[in-house]
Amino acid sequence: MKILNIVTLALVIVGGINWGLVGVAQFDLVATLFGGQDALLARVVYVLVGLSALWQILPLLQAGSAGEVGSEARRRA
Repeated sequence: MKILNIVTLALVIVGGINWGLVGVAQFDLVATLFGGQDALLARVVYVLVGLSALWQILPLLQAGSAGEVGSEARRRA
């Protein structure tokens, strides 16, 4: 499970960087690397990034229910 969390987190980071590039420079790195937005491989990457984001909701909810998120906020205040 830990490996899956690391892989999905890496994909979410890649997706975030890609969206940042799209917003700042109108440059879609995934599309450039994999043959355009409509290319099958690019679409697979987009789907994997989206599924990874959904998967990463689980650790976030678990951290919240364990009090980790709230305690971190209290330490900074």
